[in-house]
Amino acid sequence: MAWDLYIAVLMLVLGAIYGYTKPGKENRVAILKKALLIGVVLGVIVGLIIGILAPEISVIRATIGATIGILIVVVVFAIFFIVGTMIGDALESKKKL
Repeated sequence: MAWDLYIAVLMLVLGAIYGYTKPGKENRVAILKKALLIGVVLGVIVGLIIGILAPEISVIRATIGATIGILIVVVVFAIFFIVGTMIGDALESKKKL
C-alpha cells in the first residue's frame, strides 16, 4: 500500500479526534487557509533548496514546481482532515443527545 493512503487515513482519524474533542463546530475555512499558507511556505522552501543544490535546474522553476506540488499534497491532506472534523462533530453531537 502507498504511504500517501496511510497519511490520508491518519489525517482523517486525526480530524475526527480533533472534531470530537474540541467543543463546537470547527472553522473549516480557517483550517483550509492555514493549509494553503503552509503549502506555499513549504513549497517555496523546498524549491529554493532544490534550486540551490541542483544547479542544472533554475531556482525559479524549482520553486514554482515544488510550490505547486507541495501545495496540492497539503490541500488534499487538509481536505481529509476537514472531513475528519465533520465526522468528529457528528459523533460529538450524537454523544450530547
